[in-house]
Amino acid sequence: MTENVNHDLKVDYSRDELARQHFVSGMRTYVLNSLSSNMRTVYDNKVAPNFKKKKNRAPKTAPEIHKALKSETIFKFYSSMRCNTQEMVWRSVIPGIERESEELVAKTKILSQSTQKANGTLTVDPKLSIPRYTAELDVHLMPGNYHEEHMPDDVSQGAIYDNGLSVFAMGFLGERMDDITQSVSTYFTKRYPDFKPKAILDMGCTLGHSTLPWKERYPQAEVTGIDVGAPSVRYAHGRAQSYGVSTHFAQKDAEHTGFADESFDVIYSCMFLHEIPKKNIRAIFKEAYRMLKPGGVMLHYELPPNSMLSAYDSFYLDWDSFYNKEPFYKAFRDSDPQEECVAAGFKKGKCFQYVAPSLNFYGDAAIAKAVADAKLDNKGENHMGRLVDGVQWFTFGAWK
Repeated sequence: MTENVNHDLKVDYSRDELARQHFVSGMRTYVLNSLSSNMRTVYDNKVAPNFKKKKNRAPKTAPEIHKALKSETIFKFYSSMRCNTQEMVWRSVIPGIERESEELVAKTKILSQSTQKANGTLTVDPKLSIPRYTAELDVHLMPGNYHEEHMPDDVSQGAIYDNGLSVFAMGFLGERMDDITQSVSTYFTKRYPDFKPKAILDMGCTLGHSTLPWKERYPQAEVTGIDVGAPSVRYAHGRAQSYGVSTHFAQKDAEHTGFADESFDVIYSCMFLHEIPKKNIRAIFKEAYRMLKPGGVMLHYELPPNSMLSAYDSFYLDWDSFYNKEPFYKAFRDSDPQEECVAAGFKKGKCFQYVAPSLNFYGDAAIAKAVADAKLDNKGENHMGRLVDGVQWFTFGAWK
């Protein structure tokens, strides 16, 4: 399964280890497709009718559905299987990384110091205080989260996340596991062809999956990725150098970056906000507003808000908030993205949201059509796109 890790930091897994990774990925496919479909059938045919008999109405909210389904065998089986396969994702890749941990450190140092393919930079801050919401959680049930270090110049957590994501994603994120950013950035460049940013910031970049595509879209721009995890940014820089993409990486807290006022044209994040408490998200948005140049844009690709989904779909997505070590997930999805942008200083009329079709699944033509349809919508950007069947990426933000 780790064929998606195809750069110079690729781990040499044994046949047994690769077989285990394939098994785990296949099991996840079963859980997220067949088993989740069976749970929906039980809900439609048993749980919802019983709820209506008792309440004289259908369930209206995700918490009502969660409570009604919780005692059902299918829900317990689904949740148990999903938690176990999530843990198996990390267990399937960790042995090889532990075996090659010192070699990975050496390779990363060589890549970081070499300018043969790229000339990006790396800045690590040993005095940085790791936020509690990161330090005290193993998000996604990943041991050590993004930040724990086991040796000098460690990159293990970066390697665990990179290799684990390859197993976890089951191929739908594309060759470099960057389909989310490839899709959203492609949509953005087509939607705003005259916008030419010179400085771009990726907040919560982890391994640079979300960082490199923006450099590819705007080669002349200076692109920087920040994350609180030192092992993550070390690994991200080595990965970028291996791919020949000149981007900068720094260990920084997105709430207190230390960058100058009005220093970026684009500030964005990818699947970052749902791992952060709401009060900290507000601080991050205010920091983004401070750093944006006039005419610049803040955008975040994230999970869709509950207001956009049916009660059952909201329940299904909110599962992670209760069982996958992502306790801030539901609170984020219950919030109004536009209201959060306005609270940070952005004007309401400058806010937007859209849904970009997956470039990996549907191709460039589908994104071009989505952009054309949005331009024909005389109601404005707040009415761009809605989630439909298939892989789509929800994005929101605001212009300064």
